[in-house]
Amino acid sequence: MNKQEIIDQFDPNSAGLTDANIYGLPFENEMCNIILIPVPWEVTVSYGSGAAEGPAHIFEASFQVDLHHEKFPGLWKEGIGMDEIPNELQVLGNEMRPKAERIIAMHEEGINMQDNAEAAELLAQVNAACETMNQWVENRVEFWQGKGKKVALLGGDHSTPLGYYRALAKKHEHYGILHIDAHMDLRIAYEGFQYSHASIMYNTIQLPQVNKLVQVGIRDFCALEDQVTQDFSHKVKVFSDFQLQSRMIEGETWKSICDHIIDQLPEKILISFDIDGLDPTLCPNTGTPVPGGLSYAQALYLLNKAAEKKQLIGFDLVEVAPGEDDWNGNVGARLLFHLCGLFDQAKV
Repeated sequence: MNKQEIIDQFDPNSAGLTDANIYGLPFENEMCNIILIPVPWEVTVSYGSGAAEGPAHIFEASFQVDLHHEKFPGLWKEGIGMDEIPNELQVLGNEMRPKAERIIAMHEEGINMQDNAEAAELLAQVNAACETMNQWVENRVEFWQGKGKKVALLGGDHSTPLGYYRALAKKHEHYGILHIDAHMDLRIAYEGFQYSHASIMYNTIQLPQVNKLVQVGIRDFCALEDQVTQDFSHKVKVFSDFQLQSRMIEGETWKSICDHIIDQLPEKILISFDIDGLDPTLCPNTGTPVPGGLSYAQALYLLNKAAEKKQLIGFDLVEVAPGEDDWNGNVGARLLFHLCGLFDQAKV
C-alpha cells in the first residue's frame, strides 16, 4: 500500500499498534517525514544513570500518547519514525562505562591523573569510543538527510548530539541553538573526558557555523563555565532560572520574556532540550535533577514562539531516564511529539 492508502485504513482513535513505529504509527521509516535517531549512550555521566535507556523508554511510553494533537491535529499523517536502536553503540557504551567510572573514582580519590599510566590509557580508550559514537551519529544523520527526511536526535545523555550538530553544520552556513537545560554544559573536557555530557556546549561553540547559543533555565554551573560565557560573550547568552523567576515575580509576563529570549537568536535555529531544564517533578529520574526549572506550559510556549519567529532546522531531546514507573518516559514522549509537530511545519 502507498502512504495515502495506509492513512485511509488507519484509525487514529484506536489503541496504538504495539508492533508498529513510535506512537503506534503504521508507517515504515521510508514513508515518514521525520526520522528520530536514537542514541543509547551515557558513558561519561557522573551522577545518576539511565539516560542510555531513554530512547527505548520513550518509545514504549509513546503508545499512550493520543495522536490528535491540539496544535497539530494532522501531524500523525505526516509520519514520525524512529531509526533502529544501534546495538553496536549499546555494546560499546556498556564496555566503556566501567572504564569511565574508574577514571571518575580516581579523580575523587585525588590521584595525580597526569602521571598515572592507567588513567592515561583508560582516558584514551573512552575518548576514542566517544568519538566513534559522534561519527556514527553524524553518518546516520547524513544517511537520512540524503533520503530527504527531517532528522532529529533522541538521547542518551547530553554528549550525544555533537555528531548531529556537525552534520547540520555541513548543510547550514550559520545557525543558533536554543538550549533548555538546568546546566550550562560549558566545562572544558570535564574529568578529562573530551566529549563529556558536561562539555557538549563548549564543544559545540567551537563549530564556526554555530553563531549563537542561547541558554534558558540554567541553575547549576561552576566558575569556569561562567568564565566561558564571558570569554564567548559574542556567542553565548544565558537566561538563568533565577533571572527568569525574578523577572516574573516583579511582574514581567512570560510572553515578554520569551520575546526577549527569541530576539537573541539568529534566523536559523536548533532546539536542544535537556529534560532537566524542566521542573524536576516532571523528570525526577533524570541524571542530575536540580530544583527550579520551567513548567511544561512555559516550555511549550517558548518552543512555539521560537518556531513561529525562526526557522527550525532540527532538535534533540536528551537525558530522559526511566524510574520505577513510566512517568519520565510519558513526559518525554509528549514533549517529543510536540517538538515533532513544530519541526514538521518548519521549512528546512
